[in-house]
Amino acid sequence: MNVSQAVLKRRTIRGFKADPVPNDTIVEVIDIARHAPSNSNTQPWHIAVVSGAPRDKLEKAIFKEINSGKKPYPTFPSGGVGLTGVYKQRQYDCAFSYYATMGIAREDVPARQALLLKNWEFFGAPHVAFLSMPETMHRANAIDIGIFLQTVMLLFVERGVSCCPQGALGSYPGPVREIADIPRDNAILCGLSFGYAQEDALINEVKMQREPLDVVASFTT
Repeated sequence: MNVSQAVLKRRTIRGFKADPVPNDTIVEVIDIARHAPSNSNTQPWHIAVVSGAPRDKLEKAIFKEINSGKKPYPTFPSGGVGLTGVYKQRQYDCAFSYYATMGIAREDVPARQALLLKNWEFFGAPHVAFLSMPETMHRANAIDIGIFLQTVMLLFVERGVSCCPQGALGSYPGPVREIADIPRDNAILCGLSFGYAQEDALINEVKMQREPLDVVASFTT
């Protein structure tokens, strides 16, 4: 598989088999991904992978906070902050595509909330990773985290492993810090649930559209 094929094959998957990914595969992917570029070679990323019993313990701990009524408390602003115009509309369209696929009416708030909560079940994936960077860093440094994250995802695609990048996994950092090995001075930016796709899962049937080339690019010659 070449890079172009991996980019076109990659999809955000939200339905996973319980089968774990071999640890050697996970380590290999991260070992290669650390060669991703970064501003002035600062390499601000850290990735903490949680699997097995600690993964299950973490899910329960996060839901304990959610069920207690605790509101999200991310260190960095969520991806929805500051969205207006066509960008906000794309966000709505994305959500409603999933509601429609899952047979959830727009006005069915309880069902929509139940779908949202699957984020903190890691969509059933056997592994979850948390990407963090020093809390003192800002948006420009987050670009490097994005480059590293995309590198990880494409390497997983090459190995038949599916992923779901999730900003929501930065929303309840307390339990994550208690269970995952996050550097003390780092703040969680996002998470990545990953494993083998459950191909027949209804939630995996939706496919998001992309804007045409002339909308996202311009060429001056």
